[in-house]
Amino acid sequence: MSIMIKTENNILNAAMRMFSRYGVKRTSMADLAQEAGISRQTLYNAYKNKDEVLRALIRAFASAALADSTKALRNVHDLGGQLDIVLHNLTVTGFDLVAQMPNAQDLIDGFNASGKAEMDAAAETFRLLIADLLKPHHAALARNGLDADALADFVQHAAKAMGRTARDRAHLLQQLHSLRQLCLAATAA
Repeated sequence: MSIMIKTENNILNAAMRMFSRYGVKRTSMADLAQEAGISRQTLYNAYKNKDEVLRALIRAFASAALADSTKALRNVHDLGGQLDIVLHNLTVTGFDLVAQMPNAQDLIDGFNASGKAEMDAAAETFRLLIADLLKPHHAALARNGLDADALADFVQHAAKAMGRTARDRAHLLQQLHSLRQLCLAATAA
């Protein structure tokens, strides 16, 4: 791993700790540099501002979730198990992370303001993954008046909304289970 990649990973890990602890608004670039154990100039060489750090953090989180999904999907061939993996990495992992943060709302607000394009790109990546899982079931979906792309779009948006509105983790899991079951019913022969 190159020195620059190590430095960027170090910065993103520091940003996650600081944003989690103090929120995005109350964390300065100087705070990030100090937490990462680097000079402010090194930080500014990697990222122009806090918004860039936040966008990079979103990209890194989404990439890790997608990589975890892709790796786990290699060993699972039934649609229910595949949906469990993707919905977990799409929704539950982020929900659990945010639930542990004392300033979670500030972090979410920061994501919404600075990282909307990154969040949208991550959502699109997961939508495409879900569509790929559903495409082998195109005949059953067609009989039920659906297609893989439309259902994938619905599943991705619904799962994202569930992650924001669930009362607690148990409620989220219950909602995701219902979404999974609806997909299975829609793809039943």
